[in-house]
Amino acid sequence: SHKSSKREWKPLEDHSCTDVPWLLLFILFCIGMGFICGFSIATGAAARLLSGYDSYGNICGQKNVKVEGIINSGLDLTHKKYVFFLDPCNIDLVHQKIKSLALCVSACPRKELKTLADIQKFAETNGSTLCSYELQPSEYTTDPRAAKLCPKYPVPESAPIPFFHRCAPVNISCYAKFAEALITFVSDSSVLHRLISGVMTSKEIIMGLCLLSLVLSMILMVIIRYISRVLVWILTILVILGSLGGTGVLWWLYAKQRISASAVETQIAKDNLQALLIYAISATVFTVILFLIMLIMRKRVALTIALFHVAGKVFIHLPLLVFQPFWTFFVLILFWTYWITVLLFLGTTGSPVPNEEGFVEFRMIGPLKYMWWYHVVGLIWISEFILACQQMTVAGAVVTYYFTREKRNLPFTPILASVNRLVCYHLGTVAKGSFIITLVKIPRMILMYIHTQLKGKENACARCMLKACICCLWCLEKCLTYLNQNAYTATAINSTNFCTSAKDAFVILVENALRVAAINTVGDFMLFLGKVLIVCSTGLAGIMLLNYQRDYTIWVLPLIIVCLFAFLVAHCFLSIYEMVVDVLFLCFAIDTKYNDGSPGREFYMDKVLMEFVENSRKSMKEAVRGGGAEGRELKPMVGADEE
Repeated sequence: SHKSSKREWKPLEDHSCTDVPWLLLFILFCIGMGFICGFSIATGAAARLLSGYDSYGNICGQKNVKVEGIINSGLDLTHKKYVFFLDPCNIDLVHQKIKSLALCVSACPRKELKTLADIQKFAETNGSTLCSYELQPSEYTTDPRAAKLCPKYPVPESAPIPFFHRCAPVNISCYAKFAEALITFVSDSSVLHRLISGVMTSKEIIMGLCLLSLVLSMILMVIIRYISRVLVWILTILVILGSLGGTGVLWWLYAKQRISASAVETQIAKDNLQALLIYAISATVFTVILFLIMLIMRKRVALTIALFHVAGKVFIHLPLLVFQPFWTFFVLILFWTYWITVLLFLGTTGSPVPNEEGFVEFRMIGPLKYMWWYHVVGLIWISEFILACQQMTVAGAVVTYYFTREKRNLPFTPILASVNRLVCYHLGTVAKGSFIITLVKIPRMILMYIHTQLKGKENACARCMLKACICCLWCLEKCLTYLNQNAYTATAINSTNFCTSAKDAFVILVENALRVAAINTVGDFMLFLGKVLIVCSTGLAGIMLLNYQRDYTIWVLPLIIVCLFAFLVAHCFLSIYEMVVDVLFLCFAIDTKYNDGSPGREFYMDKVLMEFVENSRKSMKEAVRGGGAEGRELKPMVGADEE
């Protein structure tokens, strides 16, 4: 059986470039993203976004070109650098923009102006005309058009937004409507004020607690290998107690109801009794099945514990792995910032078009309208690409660690060696893997968009089908992500292209299906317990510290912020742990498949895993020696474990 597969696994022997066409495709795609950015800056969108523009299509602070058919366009506004909205509080929530005439002015009104006379006085003293360009300041109080062309008074006190030359009201209550549409909870601005002041007064404590959660996560990474066995026992006991307790309670309720129901002979009582009986029986069946699964899985739990132990050692040998989430997060933030900037540029790009009210709007004409879609696909693909690079880097480093017999001969920093290998040989594979995820993600997002659009129009059947489709696509995405990760590991071991790697990894995973199930269920639950542990300890510390301040601040919000941050940090760190365990498992499965410990085919694995293999061999021999029915029953189970 050892030679049955056509291609042997040769860990780390030769490195060759994989999936080069996909890398070229990805580079072309990125050039396209760059072109969108360049185009939007070239068409003056950047200037419009930063300097601001009025309702007649003039950019503030410069000379402008006349737009056909629009009065007041093509003005020289060199001295008028700020955009001023005549009615800043008239917000169109559907299109998320301000429905108001916008003008360029030389200064924002720094104090409240209550009447037209005040506006006129402000224009004469500060030289900043707040009414439309065709009115002279002297005509403000006399001209009948002033009602339409002047700001709605009282004009709120406003200040320019830094970098974006727009006058914004200092008092945010005007935007409360906008916020209300987003968060209904903050309708009372005093509550918001109290919450924000609560966060501000305890910001040192919040920072300290966030730091604490970081430290706790790092400590947990080191000690999880020692407490993994305890965690498994806690999990087992909890599951047993929970299922037994639930079943017991149901039977007790049934017995109690039965005694009382014999007195009352109504149809409802009978129905209730029957329902309870069905519940109790199904709970009993569930408990029995659970116990059987636990019996079958108990051998494989030992493997999970062993893998966790080795993963702990990996982190001691490769301490830089711990900082992997930071780099990924940093790169993602940079990319997202760029993406949002270009998105804002795209919002103000295009040709000036007169709208119904006779003002100018900028709209994309012709095929350029579809730039948006390209940009959105770019967001998903490149984000997935960055995440996949992290998976590939981790896989490469762990594979190097596992398949180096003498740990002293490890490269100085296996992580940097792994990054180097990724950049030189395997970027194409990563691009292809992330593209496959993108292909599943986009339809899911379109369906979710349709689902939100259908919220009001209650067609129950259609919405149910949509939900089912979204759910199926989500499951497919999760499965593909898992398979991709194993494919990257196979690529790191063998330098094969994506499809071959995915196929090889899939075969190995199917051969070890039960082990995979055990590692994913037990392992994930252990990591979940770890996250709960970190969130609880941080939350507890938070309650004790914030309790001193309870007299003069609301400490609900700071606590929620701290707990969310703690969960995110724990999730980032432990997801790396999960990756390492998955990579180790694939390496272990390949190792046990192609090596048997005989001379010339020695195992690569760690002592802890060796002990596991020895134990499963021993139990197999005992089962064979035991003979009879018992031996026959035990044999297939341990056999699956041996492979």
